Amino acid sequence: MIFICFIHGMMLSSQEKIQYLKGVVENDDTGFPMESVHILNLNLVEGTTTDNKGNFEIRVQTNDTLYFSYLGYKSLKIAVTQDMIKFGNSKFKITQLAYALEEIILRPYQLTGYLDIDVRNVPINSAGRYRIPGLTSAGYEGGNRSPRAISKTFAAIFNPADFLHNLFGNKGVQMQKLKKMRENDELKNLLASKFDREIITQLLNLNRLDLDEVLRNCNYSDTFIGDSNDLQILEAISGCYEEYRVLRM
Repeated sequence: MIFICFIHGMMLSSQEKIQYLKGVVENDDTGFPMESVHILNLNLVEGTTTDNKGNFEIRVQTNDTLYFSYLGYKSLKIAVTQDMIKFGNSKFKITQLAYALEEIILRPYQLTGYLDIDVRNVPINSAGRYRIPGLTSAGYEGGNRSPRAISKTFAAIFNPADFLHNLFGNKGVQMQKLKKMRENDELKNLLASKFDREIITQLLNLNRLDLDEVLRNCNYSDTFIGDSNDLQILEAISGCYEEYRVLRM
């Protein structure tokens, strides 16, 4: 009997930990509710979006961090308190970003109509790209930002375990979060529509420049880094991390 009561108490305790926060997101300037704002619990790696009245509901625990993002608006990070969970209907306001547009001067190419002359006026990408015989990769882009870019790539090839350890050795917890994101269809759909890298940088605790450098060191080209959506970036980093785990075994 005592054992049954103990088990029942444990079940009630575990149920009490499952809590949901209800709230509404508004435009800070107009006070109007905002639809389709993305909200992500960075601790539980679960996300949701606001409805047409700005309302949302998300699973939380006390001290979790919620991350609000919407295209053209300043992102917002909020620490969850017990009062937020208890009273509900919290209001969160996000602010529209102000962009200063600079003057753009268009300088068209001076084309003559003669192919052999015009091809000499076409800008050439100075980033070194090279292929190593015997490797299956289509090639490596050394880049033009650092004179050591090519030597860094060779270091990655000939000493991959140490190289990848420097990238991921102290980010095990963050990489586990990325793994959870890959298993969540709702978050995957969210990332497939985003190109700002905000959610990934928040989970990995990296800034945008460091994230791009990680991808370059994993031998992804600048074209891929610039054009891919956040879901493709997630898959790229996850693949590089899985290679690191295999090399550790």
